[in-house]
Amino acid sequence: MKVILIKDVKKLGKEGEITEVSDGYARNYLIPKGYALEATKIRLKETEEKKKRKQQQEKKEKVEAERLKEVLEGKTITINAKVGGGDKLFGAVTAREISDILQKDFSISIDKKKIEIGEPIKHLGKYNIKIKIYPSMQVNIKVVVTAEKH
Repeated sequence: MKVILIKDVKKLGKEGEITEVSDGYARNYLIPKGYALEATKIRLKETEEKKKRKQQQEKKEKVEAERLKEVLEGKTITINAKVGGGDKLFGAVTAREISDILQKDFSISIDKKKIEIGEPIKHLGKYNIKIKIYPSMQVNIKVVVTAEKH
């Protein structure tokens, strides 16, 4: 029996795949548990349309990511932070602060989880930061941490 998986199933396939399984496995396990649907002509056509829409969406996201990369590549942002003794900061510069400055300066919204700082920024100076803008695409920016003027 051909089934369309509507959830990932270990050792069988991923969501959206069409696979051939035994009738008993499909009727007694996959379909009642909500892991699959019987592959009828209508459902097969719907699945193909979903795949096409998903591919178009991914293509659109990749084009947007390439635009972001062009805008951000090699840019430098400056963060003014409160300083204690010497060049040590009160606290640390976080991914959220970097995200907020990118939003303010470049009108680009980037999730703080996509910003890789590496070691915490706790001193004045220049730092190289990686931003993941697409699964296979990342961009490097420079962050300059300066002392806040009173």
